[in-house]
Amino acid sequence: MQATAYTYDDATRSGSVLLDDGTPLPFDAAAFDAGGLRLLRPGQRVRIELAGEADGTDGAEAGQGDGRRIVLITLQTL
Repeated sequence: MQATAYTYDDATRSGSVLLDDGTPLPFDAAAFDAGGLRLLRPGQRVRIELAGEADGTDGAEAGQGDGRRIVLITLQTL
């Protein structure tokens, strides 16, 4: 699934992304480390992998109390 980096804190290696429908979804240091990134800037397009109840759907309900969480975040490549 694709998203746009929204916030990122160097000190905690955590932040949030905006899904294409505008829904914010937070990520933690474990998800950031899993992607092998060193830095993330707001506005960058990223690829995310989710785990949770609604895993495998199109993302329309993500972040709305459905138990989803980001387990990997990395840069989107063509």
